[in-house]
Amino acid sequence: MRACPPPTAPVHLRLPQCRGPDSGKSSPDSGKSSPDSGKDSPDSGKSSPDSGKSSPDSEEERRMSQKHLKEAFISNLNGTSLLEISVGLSLAPLCLLCRGLLLILYYLHYGKPLSSRKYSLLLDFLVLVSPLLFSCTVLSPVIFFVPPVIAAICAGIFSKIYSQRKRETRVPFRQIVKDFQKTYLDPEYIPAITVFRVYVNVLTSISILAVDFPQYPRRYAKAETYGTGVMDLGVGAFIFGNAVICPEVRQRSCMTQPKFSNLARQFFSVWPLIVLGIGRLLSVKSIEYHEHTSEYGVHWNFFFTLAFVRLAASLLLAIFPKNNSWIVAINLAVLYQLILNTTSLKTFILHGSDGRDTRVGVLNANREGLLSLFGYLAIYMASVQVGLWLLKCRNSVKGWIEAVCFLLLTVLVLFVFLHVSQAYADPVSRRMANLSYCIWVVAHCLTFFICFVVSDLTLVFTKLLVKGSSVPCCWNVVKPPNASKKHETEAVPMQREGKLSHICLISAINKNQLLFFLLANVMTGTVNILIDTIHSKTAFTLCILHLYMFFNCLIMHILHAKNIVLKFW
Repeated sequence: MRACPPPTAPVHLRLPQCRGPDSGKSSPDSGKSSPDSGKDSPDSGKSSPDSGKSSPDSEEERRMSQKHLKEAFISNLNGTSLLEISVGLSLAPLCLLCRGLLLILYYLHYGKPLSSRKYSLLLDFLVLVSPLLFSCTVLSPVIFFVPPVIAAICAGIFSKIYSQRKRETRVPFRQIVKDFQKTYLDPEYIPAITVFRVYVNVLTSISILAVDFPQYPRRYAKAETYGTGVMDLGVGAFIFGNAVICPEVRQRSCMTQPKFSNLARQFFSVWPLIVLGIGRLLSVKSIEYHEHTSEYGVHWNFFFTLAFVRLAASLLLAIFPKNNSWIVAINLAVLYQLILNTTSLKTFILHGSDGRDTRVGVLNANREGLLSLFGYLAIYMASVQVGLWLLKCRNSVKGWIEAVCFLLLTVLVLFVFLHVSQAYADPVSRRMANLSYCIWVVAHCLTFFICFVVSDLTLVFTKLLVKGSSVPCCWNVVKPPNASKKHETEAVPMQREGKLSHICLISAINKNQLLFFLLANVMTGTVNILIDTIHSKTAFTLCILHLYMFFNCLIMHILHAKNIVLKFW
């Protein structure tokens, strides 16, 4: 099932830029290929006795040629199929499950949890991060076979655990399943939310650098106008992840606060995003870094989008009841789509006010970033409703199994709506953040979240087989509430896993998520300035990507070990 439209791309998409990595070499006016700038010319480069090390003009031409080549490398793309994205999304939950099973197996063999910070970091990186790097590069041609392989490894580890558990704890499998369904979980902590947000950050950090290398499939990059690329989903998933834990969601219903108190708090909390957005704008323009103008516009970037969406959402949630945020989301998305289809707004976004892709004026220059705010705001409001529903008190495995079934039904309905929307309204377009894009993002984010919940429940089941075992960033099993007291609802933890969280990479990244993303952006820019990414060989690409991600993870791990949180707002 593909979300790409029939070949009806607008005229302005036929840019005079090639998509392949060899496009730069064939240009008569670019870099060293120019007949007037060869090595034997007395007026060029190092061969000239009067020109020093290099000619400023030829160096400027070479730099601009590289800039245009990299821009062309990420332009005019159409994305991939919804099925391939769904298969790719299953990798992270499977990696999480594999890591948890390995830790339980270690406990079964040695009678103690893995306590070494060094080996814990190495295990987390090799199991939680490295498979994702391989899957979006060298393993992308066989991506459909990767999840079954990892699932088979998980099944093998589980089988080994089940067969080697202590004899005195062996009970019939049916009895284990019954005990599992009656198991009580910590209602104050939903690890799947934390893991979802961390993995969105990790996958985004991998993609923003990997996309500049030829080993990263072009179909995974952001689509030009219509289409569903992996990176198109990442933008919406960031909005979703922010919304499910926003102040309005976390605020207790029994607490009464002034209507606009959360809006005032958001004003204070989004200023770092504004500063980062301005910083990114100034740095990109000052060093003439390659950028995809049709993504957000000339001056706009995602930091500004996230800041303004959060402010606008807090304003709407101050006006409308937060329990009706899904109604606001539907109205926003449908009304925006109606305006796109019945007015010239769509033409303006795609071609500018003159129909020739003009960028004159602030609105023309940043039309994609400014007008897509309506779609992202609809995603945010829908995600607030999801967050409110998830935080309802569910303190048993049975309750979460029922919740997963309900979420699966919701996802099925959303995909039906997506099919209808693409057929009768508009195909998915991140550039416009249209109705189809909003539905697609929410549906796939819920799918991603469901996979993490299933992984967590599987680990809870496995922990019941091996008494005393524990897994960081997984549900804590708690004692059931005291049945003798009618109003007793507090659950008592059977074991604490706080110490384990100090050696968990997921907890480390979660504690400094904005810093992790910022560091990834800075390192991406540095790598692109220092390295000719487009012509990199496979082995070199994999080394660079692994070093880049390991350095980011190492910094987060060190900060977490020292209990440092770089947040002062």
